[in-house]
Amino acid sequence: MEKYQVISEAEIRNALTVVQRINAYYYEKMVGQKDLGTSLLMTLMVNGHILIESVPGLAKTTAAKTMTEACGGKFSRIQCTPDLLPSDIIGTQILNYSTGSFETKLGPVHANFVLLDEINRSSAKTQSAMLEVMQEHQTTIGGMMYPTPEIFMVIATQNPIEQEGTYLLSEAQLDRFFMKTIIDYPAVNEELEIMNRIEKDVFTKSHAVVTLGDIKYVQNLVKRVYLDDSIKNYIVRIIDATRHADKFINKDLAQYITLGSSIRGSICLMEISKAVALLSGRDYVTPDDVKAFAKGVLRHRVTLNFAAVADGVKEDQIIEAILGAVPAP
Repeated sequence: MEKYQVISEAEIRNALTVVQRINAYYYEKMVGQKDLGTSLLMTLMVNGHILIESVPGLAKTTAAKTMTEACGGKFSRIQCTPDLLPSDIIGTQILNYSTGSFETKLGPVHANFVLLDEINRSSAKTQSAMLEVMQEHQTTIGGMMYPTPEIFMVIATQNPIEQEGTYLLSEAQLDRFFMKTIIDYPAVNEELEIMNRIEKDVFTKSHAVVTLGDIKYVQNLVKRVYLDDSIKNYIVRIIDATRHADKFINKDLAQYITLGSSIRGSICLMEISKAVALLSGRDYVTPDDVKAFAKGVLRHRVTLNFAAVADGVKEDQIIEAILGAVPAP
């Protein structure tokens, strides 16, 4: 194994302390939804963006707001509607009648944490404007470029069951999200606990438990987590298997794939694997770290055809089969 820069135990302890404070705050308000909480946390650790999908009323917005409350910084919420314009998001120039000159008014996207509620209800033009900011971390208004904050995370939500008045995100736009997580109804005991917490009014009380400096510290530490060449090769082989599935998995499953993952899939899987390793208290990545959230990284990057929809085949089934077929180092 090559020599690598060792992260000290003290640094790992400090990072885990930050993570534990965020988790403690999150679960003070949220009941269950552990996969969602971990996905939000890991996306934050790599300074990425996340798409949350579920039927209405499962606390997607509450989860996003709770996670951002814990971290402090500037938070903005954008309720997407068909008449929402790109300038409503990125900002515009306004004429100042007293001076006779134009002044730039930055939009709500210039925040540390941006909640895009029901992103699929905004028009394709507005979606494109938002997703450009996600990629470039800057907006252009009146020929001038305005960078977003150093810590910049977009948390988008969408409802998969109501298609009237919605605009589906294209595959290229979905690729901008590091992860996509899908949440389901809570168990009966969890739903009862939610009602109890609402009675106690726990959702209206908010305070930051860590600083933006703490978040940046953790993000820098994630970048230093060691990734051996054998693990890099493993990640690339998994991504390649999504593009040539018939060579790895049963042809009955492979036939459902229209398009495999892009190169962004490799990059995101690498970075999320490092975050998983750090959360486990290690400064190096193992094959299990790669597998842990591979579904979250790849489910919106593996495109299935109409036959899959007709036969009830989901992306997670395909990804699980690929993970089982590609040998780990």
